[in-house]
Amino acid sequence: MSAPATTRTTRNEGDANATAARLLRSAAKKSYDPAVDIDWDAPLVEGKIWVPEHRVSLYGTELWERLTPEQRIELGKHEACSVASVGLWFETLLMQRLLKDFYADDPTSERAQWALTEVADECRHSQMFARLVHRAGVEPYGPIPFVHQLGKLFSVVNWGPAAYASILVAEEVLDRLQREQANDDRIQPLMRQVNRIHIMEEARHVAFARDEVTRGLAELSRSELAYQRFMCAFTSFFVVRSLINPKVYAAVGIDPAEGRRAALANPHHREMIRFGGEKILAFLDEAGMIAGPGKTLWKKSFLLEK
Repeated sequence: MSAPATTRTTRNEGDANATAARLLRSAAKKSYDPAVDIDWDAPLVEGKIWVPEHRVSLYGTELWERLTPEQRIELGKHEACSVASVGLWFETLLMQRLLKDFYADDPTSERAQWALTEVADECRHSQMFARLVHRAGVEPYGPIPFVHQLGKLFSVVNWGPAAYASILVAEEVLDRLQREQANDDRIQPLMRQVNRIHIMEEARHVAFARDEVTRGLAELSRSELAYQRFMCAFTSFFVVRSLINPKVYAAVGIDPAEGRRAALANPHHREMIRFGGEKILAFLDEAGMIAGPGKTLWKKSFLLEK
């Protein structure tokens, strides 16, 4: 199925532009430049953690019990950097989608201008995540090679509500976990600075994406809705399953395959995913996106309880 021509009504275009105009005003008043707003030269604080222990994927497992306190901090650092590098990867896909929408839009409209503003935000966020990973001394894991290649199809097979709904899943899962950590004094100051900046600017991106989902769903036929539901579930499954690259476990002497199996079976890790996606799943369910064959994928991703 190929992307349909734009079918927005005049009223919907006006509403979309009104939302975009409000977000443009907000961005003009408060935006950040991580290159100058983060002290990248500040030394890392010895003994500080990178994520709360109960959010590390192996927390509560036998493998976790074997780790020393130093190894637990190290694993948390590698997992934090895995999430950041996967966030960077998905933000690249988001920018492709936004630029495709801009290409098809009136470039003078508020909606098109917002698309460019969000792309600029995401460019800075991608640089910020890359610098975080580099400063931590960790490789940019990203998703596994198969998923990395699959990402090339994102803006081809995803458009409209499915594209923006899956963007919301990626953004809001990360946002909820970052909010939990932003004011936690146990966390590395650098990590907290990155979290705070991302939280502030992603709030506008979330508002735009939610508006696009709600508005787009109202214009779909039954067959198109079925396709959009499945593609949203399909994309969200791979995004969530990719957050922790199995290679992180090798950093603390654990076989990646063994670590992966333990994490996927770990009720604490599953609960972390559900916690991250709780608000966005409620929104998508109310909007009518959680239904049909894709519901199995929502459950397998751990975003939806079985």
